[in-house]
Amino acid sequence: MIDSLVALDWPEPRVARIRLQRPPLNALSCALLSELAEIVSGLAQQDDLGAVVVAGSDRAFAAGADVAEFTGSEAAATVTKTFRRAFDALAAINRPVIAAIRGFALGGGLELALACDLRVAGDTARLGQPEVLLGIIPGAGGTQRLPRLVGPARAKDMVWTGRMLRADEALVFGLVDRVVLDAEVDAAALEWARSLANGASAAIGLAKQVIDIGLNGDLATGLDMEADAFIATFATKDSEIGINSFLTNGPGKAKFTGA
Repeated sequence: MIDSLVALDWPEPRVARIRLQRPPLNALSCALLSELAEIVSGLAQQDDLGAVVVAGSDRAFAAGADVAEFTGSEAAATVTKTFRRAFDALAAINRPVIAAIRGFALGGGLELALACDLRVAGDTARLGQPEVLLGIIPGAGGTQRLPRLVGPARAKDMVWTGRMLRADEALVFGLVDRVVLDAEVDAAALEWARSLANGASAAIGLAKQVIDIGLNGDLATGLDMEADAFIATFATKDSEIGINSFLTNGPGKAKFTGA
């Protein structure tokens, strides 16, 4: 019997992996989401965190919300609030977050992947927002994060029809960033996370903040934030290492500390 619905381990230095473990298809119950939110809140306080991988099982990244909890409008309010707390906290982690998608990523499962920064999918993965087939709409980011990623027309097509996309179509849509063989998904996500964790973490974190916040504002405000963050990077140890390494050895040879 699995005691915890969400597991946390550190398979690489400075790389944390969050794994959903609620057989058979990782239905996202309020209990699971509460565990996820607690784990994410703890990770956000880790000074040595460089990157995060979010994974599911062979059969499903997550096949959606636990429909058994959809018992009425009051329950719906609790469910969407619980989703919001977990996914907003995940999106706010100040380091790269990569979804490793095998099997189904549907409904809330796709919305979990959308709360990540990057997505690696297995070649037989299936992704979609099928809520309309229940007579409802996405309630955990599908109408907001999805169009920001793939554009409004493609998002409307997915939300209105509830159809599942194959991995290759999801790649064309820009819904996923890489497609690999199913057996290679975890390794590919960890390799990507490792490469980012070995980078200039403070600069990467500032870039993430500026990109994410800037998407919701006007260009001038975004450019002001970028200028402030650019200046802030010069107070980091990694900027000293990177600039000195460039001047001495040329580009791409700096060994960053993450500070």
